[in-house]
Amino acid sequence: MEEFSCKTKIISGAGAISTLGSLGAKRLFLVTDPYFMKSGAAQRTAEASKCADVEIFDKVQPDPTVELAAEGTARLRAFAPDLVVALGGGSAMDCAKAMAFFAKGNYKFAAIPTTSGSGSEVTDFAILTHNKVKHPLVDKRLRPDVAILDSDLLQELPKGLIAEAGFDVLAHAVEAYVAKGAGTMTDLFAQEAFSSAYAALPASYAGRKEVRLKVHLAATMAGMAFTQAGLGLCHAMSHSLGGMFHVAHGRLNAILLPSVISCNAHVAGRKYAELARAAGMGGSADTIAVRNLRNGLIRLRRELNLPETLAQAGVDPRAVWRNAGEIVKAAQEDPCCKSNPLEVEDFLVRRILEEVTGRV
Repeated sequence: MEEFSCKTKIISGAGAISTLGSLGAKRLFLVTDPYFMKSGAAQRTAEASKCADVEIFDKVQPDPTVELAAEGTARLRAFAPDLVVALGGGSAMDCAKAMAFFAKGNYKFAAIPTTSGSGSEVTDFAILTHNKVKHPLVDKRLRPDVAILDSDLLQELPKGLIAEAGFDVLAHAVEAYVAKGAGTMTDLFAQEAFSSAYAALPASYAGRKEVRLKVHLAATMAGMAFTQAGLGLCHAMSHSLGGMFHVAHGRLNAILLPSVISCNAHVAGRKYAELARAAGMGGSADTIAVRNLRNGLIRLRRELNLPETLAQAGVDPRAVWRNAGEIVKAAQEDPCCKSNPLEVEDFLVRRILEEVTGRV
C-alpha cells in the first residue's frame, strides 16, 4: 500500500509574491535574515501581504540554533499573528517552521524560498543545530500551507549559492529515489527533479537566468519526494559533519554523494541505473549506468567549482579523525539513516570518511 499527500498550495512564476495579499491576513509575522531586511525584500514582502500589523524577525543565521528558534517562538506567541511567512533559504524556512510548530498558534504558514535547494517549502522537515549537532525535526505539522516560488527573487543569486543549493536538489532526488519509503508517486517527482536540475544547473551557474525557475521547481519536486520517501546516508553524514565543522550543507552533499552511491549500489543499483538513464547518461548494463551516474555527478561538481574532499572545503583531516567517533555516532543516530537502502553500520560511515576526507 502506498500513500502520498501534499497539503501545500504551490504558486510559481514571476511576481508570485503578490499573491500573499489574497490570503486575507491582518497580522503578519515575517521570519527572514539580515540580508533581506537590508535589501528591502522583507519590507516588500510585508507590503505584498496587505496586512495592517507586521512584525519582522530578522535574526536568522545559517544553521539556526535551538536557542534562536526559542527566541523567535516567544516573539511569535506574543505577537499572535494570523499569518507566518518565511522569506529566505533553507535556514530561514527551517527556523520559521520550528517556531510556528512550537508556538502552536492558529495561523497560516507560507514559505517563500529565495534559493533553489532545500525544498523546505513543501516538507515535513526542519533542521536545528544544538551543541554542534544538527537535529532534524520531522512532523507533518511542519509542512507549510503555501509555497510561493517567485522567479523574480532568483535574478541575483551568487554563483557559489547556485552550485551548493543545486547539489542539495540532486542529493534530495537521488536519495529519495532509492529510499526505503520510495513509491510510484515519489519516484515520479524524484526522477523529474533530478533530470531537470542536472540539465539546467550548468546554464544557471553560467548566468542564464531564464532557467532558474526550472531549478527552483526541481527543488520543490525533490522536496515533495523526500518528505515522504525519506533520505539516506548522504544527508545523515552531511548533518553530522556540518554541525561539527560548519561547512555549507550543499558543499557537503557534493563531496559525499558519489561515495554514498558507490556504497549503496549493490542493493540499489537498479534504481540508480534508472535515474542515470532518465537523465540521459546512458548505460546498457546497470553497472555501467551506475558508474555513469557517479561520474556524471563528479564532472558536474567540477564544473560548478565545488570541492571534492573535506580538505578542499577547509576541514583539517586530522580534526575529522580526532572526532571520527562523534561523527559516526551522530550520522547513525540521524533519522535519515532509517530510510537509507542499505543498513548503516559503523564501518560504512568510516569507509566514506576515508574516501572524502583528503590528505593530511
